[in-house]
Amino acid sequence: MGRRSCCRRPLPVVASLGAALLLLCAAPRALRSAFEHKALGSGWFGGVRKSPLQLLRDLDQGPRSAMAEVHQQRRELLRRACSRHTRRQRLLQPEDLRHVLVDDAHRLLYCYVPKVACTNWKRVLLALRGGRGDPGAIPAHEAHAPGLLPSLADFAPAEVNRRLRDYLTFLFVREPFERLASAYRNKLARPHSAAFQRRYGTRIVRRLRPHAQPDALARGHDVRFAEFLAYLLDPRTRRHEPFNEHWERAYALCHPCLVRYDVVGKFETLADDAAFVLDLVGEPGLRFPAPPLRPKKDLTRDQARRLFQDISPFYQRRLFDLYKMDFLLFNYSAPSYLRLQ
Repeated sequence: MGRRSCCRRPLPVVASLGAALLLLCAAPRALRSAFEHKALGSGWFGGVRKSPLQLLRDLDQGPRSAMAEVHQQRRELLRRACSRHTRRQRLLQPEDLRHVLVDDAHRLLYCYVPKVACTNWKRVLLALRGGRGDPGAIPAHEAHAPGLLPSLADFAPAEVNRRLRDYLTFLFVREPFERLASAYRNKLARPHSAAFQRRYGTRIVRRLRPHAQPDALARGHDVRFAEFLAYLLDPRTRRHEPFNEHWERAYALCHPCLVRYDVVGKFETLADDAAFVLDLVGEPGLRFPAPPLRPKKDLTRDQARRLFQDISPFYQRRLFDLYKMDFLLFNYSAPSYLRLQ
């Protein structure tokens, strides 16, 4: 398995009145000695179980299972896409790691992408940390409570590099337009999203709807999908502040061309990919929360198709270009319902 490339040693922390930016580069993962590899053949050495990363390396060394082969191919596809589509590499900065959550006890790093089962993955990490049997029993508001799960961005440079070197690093991604449609429906179109509607909906209505009604200006509760897309494409949006994480591109949240990801899970194969990660973690009593009864991938695809069918080909193309890197890096094809010019 390939190593993370190293550009230079991490620079020392410089104290300042504001939040100091520190350029980081993940050091190569240290290879275990042949003796240790042999002694850990049964998964245990001195009463300590192999880490998830070591177990993944073992799978890559021997005859691969079907799932191990799938994930090896995804790593290779991502590596090639990064090489092909990123012309100039830069060094990691602390804020690049803000979405990477840390589980020291199980040696895991998880980069969460909203609208890609991240609530359930946060539940799983909390269950692992607290010894709870059923992650699904953890309320969503608790899973998203600030500070419960540490971010890699908050560690000192040497500790960041050690974790990047020694921990299993994984993320889950989703077909970009289905994720975007899900974010719109969940955050702007549903009645229970009043906070998002007040913050973002009112802004969208003020900027993009001439002669808007006072109620819409005050509540932002009736944003149309076309208005939401126009807001994303408006250059003023990102000049004022970064995209909200629910519609920010996955590559901009997790930086997969700067951080080496050992497992690239997909929403479309969530059950199998989640089971693969949890098998590496080695907690046999833990199960990923069950999906809904109806196949969700078919439902979300239909929802996205219906939303995009009234969007002009010109704006479909502009939006595709905005999210193009997610399509390229994670091996998604342009949806068949698009009319790209």
